[in-house]
Order: sequence, then structure tokens, then C-alpha cells
Amino acid sequence: MESSLFQPIVAAAIAAAIAARAYKKKSLDLSGAISGFVVMATLIAINCRFGAVLLVFFFTSSFFTKYGEEKKKVDADFKKGGQRNWKQVLFNSGVATILALIAKKSMGTQDYCLNSKESSLLTSLAGGIIGHYFCCNGDTWSSELGVLSDAQPILITTLKPVRRGTNGGVTRAGILAAAAGGSVIGLTYFVLRFITTSCKLKIVIKQLLLIPISTVAGVCGSVLDSLLGATLQYSGFCSVRNKVVGKPGPTVNKISGINLLDKNAVNIVSIMLTTVLTSIACSYIF
Repeated sequence: MESSLFQPIVAAAIAAAIAARAYKKKSLDLSGAISGFVVMATLIAINCRFGAVLLVFFFTSSFFTKYGEEKKKVDADFKKGGQRNWKQVLFNSGVATILALIAKKSMGTQDYCLNSKESSLLTSLAGGIIGHYFCCNGDTWSSELGVLSDAQPILITTLKPVRRGTNGGVTRAGILAAAAGGSVIGLTYFVLRFITTSCKLKIVIKQLLLIPISTVAGVCGSVLDSLLGATLQYSGFCSVRNKVVGKPGPTVNKISGINLLDKNAVNIVSIMLTTVLTSIACSYIF
């Protein structure tokens, strides 16, 4: 077997196994499993570290989505098992996949350290890809763990207490979870460097800055998501369903926001902003 075919075949096998298991466990519906397979296979085939951060995001987020499900039923969009569809898969990985395909055009499947002196383009692209997952993992951990906090959430724009499940509601536990979620991605990307590539000691030491960058980016992504949710996404309390809902109605009392963006749109805007900011930061820092 040609070496050029080995990595794509292994990537497809790994992606197929994970997508099938996720579908069986109801973490993904059929459309989510198919799109998830495509995204996973593409990223793993292009760069093992890109694939690894995707898998860390997927497995940890799936675990925390299912954790404490009973308490999460206050959310009008609650689904047992947190089943995701193709829209959520592409919104959470589409931008990173496109950037990875662009990077492949320049570098092939060879891994590299973040080093603008060697290649500012590749450093910016890699920064954007991992920044994408700093945001996704941080925001997901924040949402899934923050709602379990016993503390009363406050609306990020007014700092006034709001009901659980309100878009833009934040807790201290949620912010800490966002920091942890981002840093886990940064740590994964840094540690795997020792397996997938080599660079000078001075460059290696500088790569450690990924840890604080990932922590800040995780919080940044979560805060951006909350700000957008509090202002451009509608939240109201339905007296019939006894839940916070995302659309106005005759039995709904408004809490915050306007009915402009839905949850997926808020996610993609916050992801794209964090991706751009992290890409710029990496190009300057490294």
C-alpha cells in the first residue's frame, strides 16, 4: 500500500467507527453521523493533531452533554443524549475543516510547529483551526456544566439574575468550565507535537504559550456566545410549558433579546470571531 494512501484510509476507518458508535449511542442522528464522518475523516487525514483536537472536543462535549441530564430539562431544546444533527456538526467544525483544506494546499499532510518566521500563512491557519476548537469546547463545557451550578445565573448584559436556560445567562462555574474546555484543547495540541513533529528547543518552549492562549480563547468564545445570546437571541418564559423558550408567543413573557438569531447562528458567529482573533494572535505571538 502506498504511504500516501495509508493516512486517509486509517482516517476513514477511525471516523467510520466513531460516527457509527455516536449514532448508536444517540450522540448524533443519521445526518449528524454522516457529516461527522466526513469532517473527522478529512481532519485526521490532513493532520493528526487537527484530528486529535476534534476528537477531544467531540468526546468530552458528548460526555458533558449527557452528564446531569435531569437538571438540564429546563432547556426547551433539551434532547435526551444531546443528539446532534448535520447542522450542528457543520456549524461546530465547518470553518476548521475549510481552513485545514487550505493548509493542506500549502503543506500537504506534514505537521509543523507554530512559527511565523517560517510560515506566517500556516501559523495563521493553524491558529484559526485550533482557535475554532478552543471556542467550541469552551462554550460547550460552559453551557453543559454551567447549567448544573446551584448558583443563580445572571444575564451577561445587565448582571441581573435570570432563570436557568436563559440565553446569555452566565455563572462563575460556567466561566471556569469555559477556561478549562479551551485549555484542554491547547494542552492536547501542544503535547501531541512531541509525537507528530520536531522543532528547535526555543520554538518548543514558545509553543507553551498555547496553554494560556487556549484558556483565554475558551472564555472569549463563551462570553461572545453569551453576549450574542443575550441581545440577538430571544428568551422568554412560557407559563404553559413552564420553561424558558426561544420564540415569542401568547403565553410567553419576554426575558431578554430580540428574535434575530437562533442557537446555531449565535454559535457560528462566536466561533468565527474567536477563530479570526486566535489566528491573528498566533501570527503575532509565534
